[in-house]
Amino acid sequence: MITLRDLLRSASRTFAIGIEQLPAILCDAATVAYLLLRVSDYLEDNEDMTAEDKIKLLNLWVDILKDKVTSEELTSKIQNVDTSNPDAVVAQHTADILARLYTLPKEVQEIITHHVIHSSLGMARWVERGPQVNDETDLDDYMFEVAGRVGYLLTHLFAWYSSAIRNKKDLLLPLAREFGLALQTVNVIRGLRKDYERGWVFVPKKFLAQVNLTAQELFQPENRAEAIQVLDMLADKAERHLHAALACVKTLPPWQHRIRLACIFPLMFAIRTLAISRRNVQVFENEAKISRAEVQQIVTNSTLWGWSNVWLDSYYQKLNVMAEK
Repeated sequence: MITLRDLLRSASRTFAIGIEQLPAILCDAATVAYLLLRVSDYLEDNEDMTAEDKIKLLNLWVDILKDKVTSEELTSKIQNVDTSNPDAVVAQHTADILARLYTLPKEVQEIITHHVIHSSLGMARWVERGPQVNDETDLDDYMFEVAGRVGYLLTHLFAWYSSAIRNKKDLLLPLAREFGLALQTVNVIRGLRKDYERGWVFVPKKFLAQVNLTAQELFQPENRAEAIQVLDMLADKAERHLHAALACVKTLPPWQHRIRLACIFPLMFAIRTLAISRRNVQVFENEAKISRAEVQQIVTNSTLWGWSNVWLDSYYQKLNVMAEK
């Protein structure tokens, strides 16, 4: 029988590495929250449904989270979808995920459902709007709905668990939003080609206009010089968000090492991914990924030294310098 941990690892091995570092109750809560958000993600960006169907199902999903209808209302509609997509499998196990949610402390349930509901509504709004990203404000709005709210969700969970974090919540929340935008901006860069092939280009039209390209022309080989300029704009944006994400991690108490690690891993993975993507024409052809060996090295180094803010600053720079050679 498949477990929630199995679903987590199948949906994202890299995020699972961080989530599984968390103390027991937080690990359970973050696993449930992540999987619920993967249901939302599946309904928002799968290639099997029309935009109209996605909007209907996202709104149905919100009603399920509000306990207005049962999860079978959703799962009965996605029994025959392509299960080679791990998110589809997660969505088919909605009832199991919700059952685990309802065993968590009431306040934890409320934190999770609140943020998943609002993220799902934001996704529905963007599906209805369509792939129209006019400027950086539009991009940030989209990224906040799919990632910035996750920063809020985790910060509230951490604050529920730790009084030291609770005392810093007002400082952490805006940084956590930036953390989400950082990871999502790197995701946009990493997935440029894949998103283009499914009809979405998250590059702001304002960026494209600066080099006199259309979204279609961005991916044509003869326009690589201009495309690299656009990539530079996205990379610089990601870097700004990543600096705030680093400040977020450094604000967490050093003695909450496992909570810090859960944040350090995705942060360092993103820094390294951005570094190998900078000025790299290959991102317009296929997905940019760091190697498993690099992932393991980051995990090992961070586990040993992630309690130190001085080391975090140094390692951030090291990952960037390694890639720029």
